[in-house]
Amino acid sequence: MRRTHDAGLKAKVALEAIKGEKTVAEISSKYCIHPNQVGKWKKEVLERLPELFNGKIKKREKTADELQAELYQQIGQLKVELDWLKKKSRLLE
Repeated sequence: MRRTHDAGLKAKVALEAIKGEKTVAEISSKYCIHPNQVGKWKKEVLERLPELFNGKIKKREKTADELQAELYQQIGQLKVELDWLKKKSRLLE
């Protein structure tokens, strides 16, 4: 059975590994996590760290807002079309 870990724990473990005050074995035994997993989280944090300072995160949020606006527009259009079809079907009866 696989365990899932929340983002807070992953960040905490990765930060401890980056600090280097404890060995990977000590960190893994402290949090009951496999040593390879500690290394993977540390590597992922170090790879993604530059993204914090170049604005890619803000761009992702912007695209999510744009997607939401587009979906609302589609919903509105479909609602108008549905209302029109309902009106037309009543006229044909």
